[in-house]
This record gives sequence, structure tokens and C-alpha cells, in this order.
Amino acid sequence: MFYYLSGTLTYLDTGFAVLDVGGVGYKLTISANTHSSMPPYRSVEKPPQVKLYTYLAVREDGLELFGFASEHELASFKLLITVSGVGPKAALSILSLLTPEQFALAVCTDDKKTISKAVGIGPKTAARVILELKDKLMKETDTTSPISQGPAASPVGTRNKQGEAIDALVVLGYSRSEAMAAIKDIDLSSHELEEIIRLSLKKLMK
Repeated sequence: MFYYLSGTLTYLDTGFAVLDVGGVGYKLTISANTHSSMPPYRSVEKPPQVKLYTYLAVREDGLELFGFASEHELASFKLLITVSGVGPKAALSILSLLTPEQFALAVCTDDKKTISKAVGIGPKTAARVILELKDKLMKETDTTSPISQGPAASPVGTRNKQGEAIDALVVLGYSRSEAMAAIKDIDLSSHELEEIIRLSLKKLMK
């Protein structure tokens, strides 16, 4: 229904923000990461203009609008709520603890310990998040792409790092073609997975 809302920030609390858009005040539930990225609104003469990407959760007892500072965080949120047993509140808890980049790394490196540090997320839920999202990302892999055409392309260890880095970038909201182009000229054998992702993000954000 809404992709984003752009308006005047009229109220900001730990868990939500209110945007005035054309005279209508929209209350958006936000993560701690989005909250920390918001500009001050009380200490400035003119209220700041803010743009938040949105997700509308429809439940039997009502509607709830979620807001995100970036499309990458929104993409991570949408992925999380596809996991069985993970609703919008749990997804927001994970994204309050982890940035989209940190979340992608945790999923792709099987780091359930980090994910389970989020409020209300236990080890079993963290393991399920990793299992279901990694599997989903692998199913999306284009079998005609260079990373899946066999051993002639590169050593096994390098191909594994390449695939995991691409999966992480997809979690962050990039397409597989964008991720593959960003990784193309990086020397995979000389860098750890986290550094490969960082270098790729630098290229993508130019």
C-alpha cells in the first residue's frame, strides 16, 4: 500500500516516529537502528523532513505501520518475516540489534549466537532464521551464472566465499546481477568473507 512516506518529523520516541504528511500524522514503529539515524526534531528551529520506507502489517486486531531508514533494512525485514515463527516484532528486534550488513553476515556465517542476542530471540529461533534464509537464498541462485559452472572457474574455497558474499548482498536488497558485478574484480583468495562484503558494498554505494 505504501512504499515510503516523506514528511515532517513531529515526534520521535524509542520505538516509534510520527511523520506529518500533508496534514496527516502517521505513526511508524521503528527499529533502534532507524531511531539512531533520525535527525533531532526538538532542538532545531524548523522541524526536519524525513523519508521512511514502510511495511504495513495487517492483523485481525488492527494495522501497524513499520518504518525503515533504508531500503536495505526494509528488505532484511521482509526476509525475516518469511521465516516460520518470526513476526514483525521479532524481525524488528533483530534489526534493532544488527544493521542490515551485520544481519547478512550473521546469516551467511551461521552465527546464531549473535542473532540470539536480540530481545525475544532464542537459539532455536536464531537457528531457524539461518536455516530458512540461507536455503531460500541458495534456491534463488542462477544456475547459469559463473559461480555455479563448475571447478574450472576457481578453487572450491573461493567459490564458496563468492556464493556466500553474493547471498549476503542479496539479503541487503541488491539483485544477484548487481552483487556478481560488485564482486567480479575482488581478489577472493586474499580476503575474508566480511572484507569481501565490505569491499563490494563500497562499489555498490558509489
